[in-house]
Amino acid sequence: MSSTPRRTPLYDLHVELGGKMVDFAGWEMPVQYPMGIMGEHTQCREKAALFDVSHMAQVLVKGDGALEALESLVPAALSTLPEGKARYTFFTNENGGIMDDLIVSNAGGYVFIVVNASMRDQDIPHMRAGLPDHEVIEVTDRALIAVQGPKAEAVVAALCPEAANLKFMETVAADIKGAKCRVSRLGYTGEDGYEISIPEAHAEEIARAFLAHEDCEPAGLGARDSLRLEAGLCLYGNDIDQDTTPIEANLNWAIQKRRREEGGFPGAERILKQLADGPSRKLVGILPDGRAPARAGVEIQDAEGNSVGSITSGGFGPTVQGPVAMGYVSADHAEVGTKLNLIVRGKAQPATVAALPFVQQNYKR
Repeated sequence: MSSTPRRTPLYDLHVELGGKMVDFAGWEMPVQYPMGIMGEHTQCREKAALFDVSHMAQVLVKGDGALEALESLVPAALSTLPEGKARYTFFTNENGGIMDDLIVSNAGGYVFIVVNASMRDQDIPHMRAGLPDHEVIEVTDRALIAVQGPKAEAVVAALCPEAANLKFMETVAADIKGAKCRVSRLGYTGEDGYEISIPEAHAEEIARAFLAHEDCEPAGLGARDSLRLEAGLCLYGNDIDQDTTPIEANLNWAIQKRRREEGGFPGAERILKQLADGPSRKLVGILPDGRAPARAGVEIQDAEGNSVGSITSGGFGPTVQGPVAMGYVSADHAEVGTKLNLIVRGKAQPATVAALPFVQQNYKR
């Protein structure tokens, strides 16, 4: 297998726009542009930002009863998902850990799934093994663009009027500049916005057309990370992984009532027990005192110096105008307002458990 990073259909455009390219999950991706991470973050919160997320894997599942079959691999209720609707869920292992998180859409004649770039080599074989009577097809000839922010509707609807009619977690096949695209009203910034699957031959033309709007600027992986952290959204491999259950990660909301009652998904015994009894540890928001951010891996102690957990994501929150973090702590230290110490470079830095998200989520319901 080649170790050379892959390039998305927008690679040349990123370079032209001054994107600082880095290797991310085996892809050459822009971490930032000349505007800088702070500027791109603010652009997304106040207007609209365009992100290239083509590195993520797009997968089609075809065949009768595909949604019902997928239910056997995830804790979400999918068999009743109406056409044109999308749902956030996760593959779980036999111990109730999260193998990956993903978005599943009922696209009518097939199921459209987007999984994390770094997990495609696990997820696609997992689906093929678990869905032997269905076709599982990785899409390799389409880009994926996210337009996010309060002005995202104006930017996208200027080229695709149908986009304005969508609500959060709704999806539609639509024509954009002569290309057959899939437009979904969702994203991972906490803002209103869209993810748009585009034939690769049309990707650059459509991206340029969005960027021609006065309220839209390009943004890279740096801003995408600070935006999702402020919005309290988990990053796979940091905040959730094979050893983390959905209940520990505060993702109870993604397990619908019927699945809680019926079970029938991998790891159901442990997950349903934690739903009933509560987990021994929980993912919480953390606000460090002062200005120094606490990064992933930092130890969390209680006031007596006992280790009670660790940071999984941390950085500076431009909208919050201070450091923000998420991490796991023992359940008896998870209440909002609990005082903790973060051990940064050997020194105790005071911090407080905070409610998530750190900023209001502005989805169009």
